[in-house]
Amino acid sequence: MSHFGACILSCDGPRLSTDEKRLFQDVRPFGFILFARHVTDPDGVYALCQELREAAGHNCLITIDQEGGRVQRLGAPHWRRWHPPLDQVQRAGAGAARSMYLRYALIAHELRALGIDSNCAPTLDVFCEETHPFLKDRCFARSPDKVTEIGRAALQGHMAQGVLPVIKHIPGHGRAAQDSHLDLPRVTASLQALRETDFAPFRALNTAPLAMTAHIVYEALDSAPATLSEAVIQEIRQGIGFDGILMSDDISMGALQGSLGALSTSALQAGCDVVLHCNDTFKERAEVAEACGEMSEAAQRRAEEALAQRVPLAPLDVVAAEAELSRILGGSVYAG
Repeated sequence: MSHFGACILSCDGPRLSTDEKRLFQDVRPFGFILFARHVTDPDGVYALCQELREAAGHNCLITIDQEGGRVQRLGAPHWRRWHPPLDQVQRAGAGAARSMYLRYALIAHELRALGIDSNCAPTLDVFCEETHPFLKDRCFARSPDKVTEIGRAALQGHMAQGVLPVIKHIPGHGRAAQDSHLDLPRVTASLQALRETDFAPFRALNTAPLAMTAHIVYEALDSAPATLSEAVIQEIRQGIGFDGILMSDDISMGALQGSLGALSTSALQAGCDVVLHCNDTFKERAEVAEACGEMSEAAQRRAEEALAQRVPLAPLDVVAAEAELSRILGGSVYAG
């Protein structure tokens, strides 16, 4: 059987067009990512997941951004609405790690019921004074050790329900003072400082099944953005020790300049396993898919190892989990 396509793609809406089905059949993407434009009701999301896997021709990964807070694609009335991660950590105090385990176990439980088996969370970025507002309240803490403790619990909550977490934004986005959706941030900290702080949670949690790159220039390592930098990805693989699936952040974000095809090729040549493409037109989606081609042997091995972990480890008593989380938070669990 041929390898998976080295891409994670999206589609235009809650149902596939004939052209989309044909493209996905040809490409066999490693996976897909869902957004608010795909969300109708639980039956509709489940049907779309089935349709995507049928088109891809294998039990592909389907992921989503369901951090909670500002970044969540599923919301009321069908799904829980969450406070930002940092808000929950601050409310939970000493119970922050346990609260985050429960939060992401509940989120993962919802996702699996829909056929979604991955979540682009948790964020392991260490925030600091210069952290851009687009990211800050999505983080857990300004201490690498605290981020590691809470991040480990978040990973465990996902994995207990058979949902593969995606740690982000490797090797660390916290020092970025710009929003990489719009601009290319540059980080001037020394390599020693980066390794001691920003990179530390990713190194401690390097057995995660998937990670998403940061569209950031780390001047201590390279003049190219991390997603396109062989030097940064070597640091991720060797210095941080991450050997799971390395996916780019959205290749169409404003931080990167150039054609989507050329950017996709550059990301794979630098060492990413798969390219994530979230938006744009069908033509641009096809351009990315063609540029990506099939996974390398190493990427295919990592893909198969990751997908094999989509096995729920423990049943979840939802009522008990919500009650415990309410006790830790001292009141309301969910946003209004």
